[in-house]
Amino acid sequence: MNEILFFGLNERPKLIENETEKIINPIQFKFENEKQIKQISTGIFSTIFLFKNGKAIEYLKDSEQNPEEIQIEENIQKVTVGGVNEAILTTEGNVFAKGNNINPENPNQFINISSLIENPNDRIIEDVLCSSETIYLLTSNQNAYGIGDNRTGQIGFDSETLQKTEKPILMMKNVSKIFTGNSSYSVFLLNSNQELFGCGENFYSGLGLGESRKETKIQKLTKIQNIPKGEIIDIQCGFNYSIMLIENENENSKRKLYSCGIWKFNGLGKRTNEFTEIKSSLFENDDDILDFSVGYDHNLILTSNQKLIGFGNNEYGQLGTGDTKYQKIPIQIELPELRLNENISNYHLSCGYNKSFLYYSPPSFSNLEEDLINLFRRKEFCNISFQTKNGEIIGAHKLILQTIIGQDENQIEQLKEIISNKSIKEANQIFEMIYSKNYRINPELYEEIEIDFNLFGLIEETMKELIDFEDEKDIIIQRKEKQYKFPKLILITRSNLYREKFLSVTEGDSTKFTDYSELSDESFEIIEYWIYSNQLKEGIEITQEIIDEIKIGIDYFQLNQTNPNLFDLLIKKFNNQNQNQNQNQN
Repeated sequence: MNEILFFGLNERPKLIENETEKIINPIQFKFENEKQIKQISTGIFSTIFLFKNGKAIEYLKDSEQNPEEIQIEENIQKVTVGGVNEAILTTEGNVFAKGNNINPENPNQFINISSLIENPNDRIIEDVLCSSETIYLLTSNQNAYGIGDNRTGQIGFDSETLQKTEKPILMMKNVSKIFTGNSSYSVFLLNSNQELFGCGENFYSGLGLGESRKETKIQKLTKIQNIPKGEIIDIQCGFNYSIMLIENENENSKRKLYSCGIWKFNGLGKRTNEFTEIKSSLFENDDDILDFSVGYDHNLILTSNQKLIGFGNNEYGQLGTGDTKYQKIPIQIELPELRLNENISNYHLSCGYNKSFLYYSPPSFSNLEEDLINLFRRKEFCNISFQTKNGEIIGAHKLILQTIIGQDENQIEQLKEIISNKSIKEANQIFEMIYSKNYRINPELYEEIEIDFNLFGLIEETMKELIDFEDEKDIIIQRKEKQYKFPKLILITRSNLYREKFLSVTEGDSTKFTDYSELSDESFEIIEYWIYSNQLKEGIEITQEIIDEIKIGIDYFQLNQTNPNLFDLLIKKFNNQNQNQNQNQN
């Protein structure tokens, strides 16, 4: 089931038929077929809906075709819409983009802009963001690139000599995050030392550089001083203003919003030259900021107490307040009933040009988390039972429970006691959190069960412990002169090849299989370690031969590849090796 609320400018062709041009109260947006939403990105001329299955559809303003599925062969991981451009990040690390300033000859055709990066070692992309007329790429080597418009210096170069570029230009190295906005002409880069730099539009001090920097455009990446203490979670830029989300560990990990720039839209009611906290009685002591979104000149905030808060321009009802009154300070928005039996942290916001979306999207997990949650649902391999308060029976896998909550039988009994007081839905969520070690599924339940079980730590580290569980390794893979043992449950989750083998055999069949992949032992051991941990084995020198072999091995074993991707990890390490060697030679 998808749940999407829409309010604001109902453009032609209308997003919601039989409704007025201005939708001033949040109403339900539905697709003909139930599709699980992963992300929504919206800008001036288009809105893209990305689904969990890696497909996306696009609504184009003033288009006769409404809507259209985006024809990209690879699975789509992220979509981002700007002012005059769009970009798509695939699970393979490629970025496809379109727009007048990206592909002038055919602005409606997606082209692979990551392949245009001059350095071939930088062509695997980790993140992409669209601003008003520029696209920013973050590579797996943590290098930031810009492509498109540079008239305000938003790529960090003199706009007189470089007004625009149709290929990605290296902006900065050692970048951990890029921040911008779909209507903005500025950008922020956070480096590996947690130092923040910005460039581009600064007409109303929207970069937060302070009183001393009053240039209308900053054409060189400039360090932002006087940043609030804490971890920068996100920065989003609107038209001549920016809003920053900070998490402060000294205040029980409380999240706070800070803004700078033009007073009309920054939520402060006054112009500020540097980032200043947005304070409101709506942010109570027990409230926390779960999500926020910045459009052209309006803003939405979602809190842990199920409050939707907005401020800024409301000409088309894009704040959802039931009227079109402009709001210069935060105001609470009345919402229709949500699926609040689901956790509120699974709701997300997307603001565009005069329109807004609030949508439900369950959290995305790492490769191992997703695999183990899927394993929990494979009842044919369960070997331990639990009973809920209503008498329903729910199965689990003892090996996984022993690995995560300990081999002490008392721990299992404590878990049975907890499950016996829960509904079937709560019991399923508890097991999903145990399997994935991910509290985001239901934080309240997580707090309850972590009293008894140590669920902290990464699932990758827990899964590596299974390498030493010799008694549980019930499958033998014969390779030339060597034998490798695996627990059947792990191979089921990680290799479609062996999953099919196990499902096709009957009781009493051999538990010994021959590997015909002809990989070197070194390459097979890399795959073996990754199957357990989703990590690269330390101490292995990566060569081009190993990379070529692993690529064949991934296809042969039909390894479950999402993110992080084994091939991407190898390429990244290989590139780092080469860089270190070049530095040593110099």
